[in-house]
Amino acid sequence: MLPVLVCWFEHAMELRSSAIKAEIFPRIALSLMLRKTDERQQGRVSIMKRSELAIFDAEDVRALLDYPSCIAVVREAMKALSSGETRQLLRTMIHMGEGRTFGLMPGALSDRGMFGAKLISVFAEPDNPGVRRHRGVVTLFEPIEGRPVCVADAEEITHIRTAAATAVATEALAREDAKVLLLMGTGGQVHSHLEALPLVRRFERILIWGRVPARIDAVVAAWRDRLPVEAAPDARIAAGEADVICTLTGARQPILLGEWLRPGTHVNLVGSSGPGPVEVDNALVLASRFIADSKASARDAAAEFLVAKAAGLVEDDHIVAEIGEVLLGRVPGRRDAGEITVYKSLGHAVQDLAAAAHIYEAQGARN
Repeated sequence: MLPVLVCWFEHAMELRSSAIKAEIFPRIALSLMLRKTDERQQGRVSIMKRSELAIFDAEDVRALLDYPSCIAVVREAMKALSSGETRQLLRTMIHMGEGRTFGLMPGALSDRGMFGAKLISVFAEPDNPGVRRHRGVVTLFEPIEGRPVCVADAEEITHIRTAAATAVATEALAREDAKVLLLMGTGGQVHSHLEALPLVRRFERILIWGRVPARIDAVVAAWRDRLPVEAAPDARIAAGEADVICTLTGARQPILLGEWLRPGTHVNLVGSSGPGPVEVDNALVLASRFIADSKASARDAAAEFLVAKAAGLVEDDHIVAEIGEVLLGRVPGRRDAGEITVYKSLGHAVQDLAAAAHIYEAQGARN
């Protein structure tokens, strides 16, 4: 009996192996076809396809998701979020030890629209202590048959759509006559914000502040031929001169204090996307008209708000509106020229999915 069983098992494994080779290996080979080099030399954006699945790497994303388009896409996504048209869950994070986190952000653009998720890792950079890198993919499904149609580089989408969201909020909340912009941070987001924010306001001065002077100088050198950028070695002085301020850091403690601001300043809080790190102090939160991308998310994960709430300084109603409500005209944003406004950006799956859908449709229009 034993030899028969052994013979049957070996035969079954041989069939299984053949099936795997016949089914899986061609798919892998097709998915990994490297058609990039020749097509890019001809000036075309390439897509690797397996059947109808389009794959967009970082270079493809940059080519298809320009900042003016992304600003428009994010604006509509935030209006849809506040209208209740979209569906999304709060981000789920799995912590796998120090400096190693995996996140899932699922959502749908509408009940009958594109849907999918962003899957992203947040890992510490071995060569840069204290620096964390976001890597992952945005997956997109079509709403008729539920087929996956798109996989796109999440890191590049996040860079662009985050700055686009800041631009949307700045356009809605900053004073029309805002002339001086302060960017606090010298990482990747400073560059994407330098692309996006001048599209919504005509800044005459753009101040760059960071904790490492050499990195400030590097940002200024990279942009001085395109924009009126200058180094800002003193955060307090720079904040007192600015009409619009963006915090773009991973700071664990406040880098911007409320007492530094002059009336009428608009502040975008971008760097912290979860409980813990705070970029501004309680005084700034308390003094501001506080608007979030999502009330539910802000009450769960907006670190600066949560710290002020824990101190007994504010309650949930201090978050007066979502940016989508302001865009829809349901809630006023800035009420007068002297008001300090704050926009808390946490980032949302619907922003990523809307950006991915734009990329997918833009490539389809080119073909």
